[in-house]
Amino acid sequence: MKRRKILADIATYLILSAVGASMLVPFGWMIVASLRDKTEFFRQAGSLFPSGIHWENYVQAWTTVPFGAFFKNSVIVAVCVTVSQLLTSSMAAYAFARVRFKGRDALFVAYLSTMMVPAQVTMIPLFIMIVKLRWVDSYAALIVPFLASAYGCFLLRQFFLTIPQELEDAARIDGCGHWSTYWRIILPLSKPALSAFGIIAFLGSWNSFIWPLIVINRPTMKTIPIGLQSLQGFYGDANWAVLMAGAVIAALPMLILFFLAQKQFIEGITLTGLKA
Repeated sequence: MKRRKILADIATYLILSAVGASMLVPFGWMIVASLRDKTEFFRQAGSLFPSGIHWENYVQAWTTVPFGAFFKNSVIVAVCVTVSQLLTSSMAAYAFARVRFKGRDALFVAYLSTMMVPAQVTMIPLFIMIVKLRWVDSYAALIVPFLASAYGCFLLRQFFLTIPQELEDAARIDGCGHWSTYWRIILPLSKPALSAFGIIAFLGSWNSFIWPLIVINRPTMKTIPIGLQSLQGFYGDANWAVLMAGAVIAALPMLILFFLAQKQFIEGITLTGLKA
């Protein structure tokens, strides 16, 4: 029986390893493709390694368009959106999880119902508001509409509900109000969930394409996804090797962030239950 369990565990690990490796194939191909010469990109696309390593593709991707400005804009927008969503979502989650007030559950359900509204439905009225506020081609247009997140509120509320009530009662006995309890007790105990949602929020903002495409016209205000699109349009005959180099540069911050916080991310997703 023990031997059968060991064999089953080995088979499980082998299957999961194979699935994980298959998901890395597109990233590996992107890196290899970014080092190819333009003339051999399609001719040798099926080969595993390029005939020569062309680092100049990365230099060309960075210098052909103002890639440095794209990178800076993406960092500013993603960091501001992530920090604001962590703050607003955690405060709202604490109120829905720990503060008792009339209509709390109904308000929470109404707030969550906004997740079912497609973004395309609100995009036009939101754009009209941005135009009237004269925020087109500004950081405000990219940041302010995404200061709050219903999904983040739901995720953090579920985690807050798993924190023992006795800790909050002890803090209240010591004279802590709701703000002190939230800041000194709840947030320090919620680092896994905050890390998980922070990565999700950063990724969503970093990869945002449609909204920046609508509200940004000036090249110096574009973010990386729009910058990659303009890099493709810069060439009449697209240099796919340079585009792949740009894609690698765009993916590096997210890969680094995930590798640095993967433990907290996995722990946060695992511990966030579905407690009502």
